[in-house]
Amino acid sequence: MTLKIKTDVAIIGGGPAGMLLSHMLDLSGIKSVVIEQKPRAYVLERIRAGMLESGTVDVLRQAGLTGRLDREAIIQEKVHYGFQGKETLILDLKAHTGRWLTAYGQTAITQDLYAAHDKAERMLFDGVADAQPHDLMHSPHVTFTKEGQAYDVECSYIVGCDGFHGVSRTSIPTSVRKEWEQVYPFGWLGVLAEVPPMPELFYARHTDGFLLASKRSPTRSRYYVQVPACDHVSDWSDDRFWQAVYKRLSTEFHHRVTTGPSIEKSIAPLRSFVSEPMQYGRLFLAGDAAHIVPPTGAKGLNLAVSDVYYLHRAMDAFFNHDNPNLLEEYGSTALRRVWSSVNLSWKLTKLFHAFPGESAFEQKLRENDFDLLLDHPPMQAAMAYEKVGLRL
Repeated sequence: MTLKIKTDVAIIGGGPAGMLLSHMLDLSGIKSVVIEQKPRAYVLERIRAGMLESGTVDVLRQAGLTGRLDREAIIQEKVHYGFQGKETLILDLKAHTGRWLTAYGQTAITQDLYAAHDKAERMLFDGVADAQPHDLMHSPHVTFTKEGQAYDVECSYIVGCDGFHGVSRTSIPTSVRKEWEQVYPFGWLGVLAEVPPMPELFYARHTDGFLLASKRSPTRSRYYVQVPACDHVSDWSDDRFWQAVYKRLSTEFHHRVTTGPSIEKSIAPLRSFVSEPMQYGRLFLAGDAAHIVPPTGAKGLNLAVSDVYYLHRAMDAFFNHDNPNLLEEYGSTALRRVWSSVNLSWKLTKLFHAFPGESAFEQKLRENDFDLLLDHPPMQAAMAYEKVGLRL
């Protein structure tokens, strides 16, 4: 026997995008059901990036979700960019834009969202199997199975927040869907360590590859180094990793690095990916279901939040004010911001990574790009505005 559930919005995916959308819809009196394939414990333990644009913090604040963030987050007003053999560029975000970045891990955001969800007693099904959206043009509904019980969620709209490998995007017919993808020939080896971070948020380019030193808390650091796409975590001992950090970082900053045993280590492949349209019939896509950017620009989570912001605004206008215009414009509105972030992430990836087989000519052009940044404050200002993100 199939259990029937009726709601306003069925959300496939219980990560930050899906949970934030459910939370914001609830604040507007709009009912939702969240359907997540993975068990809750798995979702809550996933280690992800956490550099937030000021607009993202504004959205979380308006949703009443910044209590812990205000206590634990680290404000980042400057970004350091190092290029082997050249002066370090210190990009003063606050001076150029009046805004800054906030270091607060995605894991913490997810925990905050689940705590708010439990407090509000909203409906969530985790650890489900066979989730599938149906009848996207007329009478949308989502079927799934949990612990042997079949469910059917009838709704006005479906929102796919189920990531790159989810079922939502591929439910849009291939005759309608167009995808752009750039897969990079390297990955990022990320190490989380219980050691004080460098004071600076630091990006560096070395002939061996890219380095990023970032913060999670006053006592927790997150470092990344570029590695070949074929590498495995087992290839990298902690000692080898820290040696790579020291080698790729200018010697004047070595004394700012505190090493220690890793508490989490993983390799993330890099790709740029955009799927259009972000809406089809009564299905909408948000977050990684529609787009992925290389983490060089720290835009992934911020793009998911901006999608949710636009989608919540549109659904509030529809359900509470009988105005469908913003829903009809959601895809084009969100994609303007998506392509802007894809562009910045690509530019930074190209500038700071070592590409296999690149020519001496290409290397000189990359050096010239960095020199232009060093010498021209207007170019630094433009980069700062891209880095802190477009205003919502």
